[in-house]
Amino acid sequence: MVELKSFVKKEAVLCVAVILAVISMFFVRPDEEYISYIDFRTLAILFCLMTIVASFRAIGVFKWLAERLLSKVDSLPGIVLVLVLLCFFMSMFVTNDVALITFVPFAIIVLGEVEEKNRSKWMISCVVMQTIAANLGSMLMPIGNPQNLFLYGKAVQNESYHVTGMWDFIRFMLPYSIISLILLLLFVLISGILWKNDTLIHNKENDDSNKNVVRDEFVINYPKTKRMEYIIAYGIFFVISLLAVAHKIHYIIPFIMIFVYSFVRNKRILVKVDYSLLGTFVGLFIFIGNLGRIPAFSAALKSIMKGNEVITAVLASQVMSNVPAAVLLEKFTENVPALIVGTNLGGLGTIIASMASLISFKYISREKYVAKGRYLLHRWNMICFAYWQKTETLRLDVIRSCMRYGELVLKGRQELSMCMWRHSAERPDFT
Repeated sequence: MVELKSFVKKEAVLCVAVILAVISMFFVRPDEEYISYIDFRTLAILFCLMTIVASFRAIGVFKWLAERLLSKVDSLPGIVLVLVLLCFFMSMFVTNDVALITFVPFAIIVLGEVEEKNRSKWMISCVVMQTIAANLGSMLMPIGNPQNLFLYGKAVQNESYHVTGMWDFIRFMLPYSIISLILLLLFVLISGILWKNDTLIHNKENDDSNKNVVRDEFVINYPKTKRMEYIIAYGIFFVISLLAVAHKIHYIIPFIMIFVYSFVRNKRILVKVDYSLLGTFVGLFIFIGNLGRIPAFSAALKSIMKGNEVITAVLASQVMSNVPAAVLLEKFTENVPALIVGTNLGGLGTIIASMASLISFKYISREKYVAKGRYLLHRWNMICFAYWQKTETLRLDVIRSCMRYGELVLKGRQELSMCMWRHSAERPDFT
């Protein structure tokens, strides 16, 4: 019983995903269509990237980079700024998922050097900003995230959108990206002002021999020859995986190569892969797939979509993630540009609003210095501020949508009252 409680506490996200999947099965009985829910491409590429990142960390690549970063940047705000901007710009080219899988563990290692009493707030603040940066940075490019790839293809097919190539897409999303970058810089500046007296442990150590030494228990003491072999091999695998992300090669190629090589040459790394994250994705795929097959849910979406594409995409992303929301909502509207904006901004909301957000939460929830509730609260506060400052258009869309929904509710109540009045008038009088 104690072990079960410990597992649930440690893998809370996985447990929620499984529970949601099981509940949805009562509405849509399991059948042969369930297999189509599972995005095997996403799972395979995730496995590849997690294996590569785990290998680089075990070799000590992240430790070495962290030590170089600490030697060049003295201030905590400066370090956080570098970590956040890495996620923002890299996500444009390697997707938001890849950026977070790569740089969140790196951030955790670096900020593990903050004094223990201040470690939690810096880790929380940095990972939250990294998550926001990856989600918002990725929206500039069609290859930045899966929903952009899907909706970009739809926009190109429709001549009325005047989207004939990648540059048209970039010009359309550029204002949102610029505002996002300004907000991120503002967040880092505020953190630096509020916690200006916080320092790194190594800055307080007088022993030069220990200066800039990062402690990472994940590092394995490999022989030098093996270490070089793994760096070269997994570096090549990383490039191949990126080609799979960009649809240049089939995803099964890097999956087989990495699994076979790791099984033969480095079995210890396969043990360190986060299989619970893969299980979480499977549970969410089943839940999302079943939602799309519930007639009442689909009918409700169709009735509220027209003229409300942005806010509907934002809200739908909160319960089913922005990628499935894009695929589902595209069937009910021709305003694809509005869906592009809505699904990208919608990914900032709940933990499941974007798979990238889920990845960050999984990493940060494993840290003993971090309270998951505090992380979620901090994340929510920053996202609310970002949403409000994002664009005047989005605020107006929200206001208009709320007014429109209110009018619909009021109209429904009036019709119901009229119907009840008529029923009462037609009823015979027995007195």
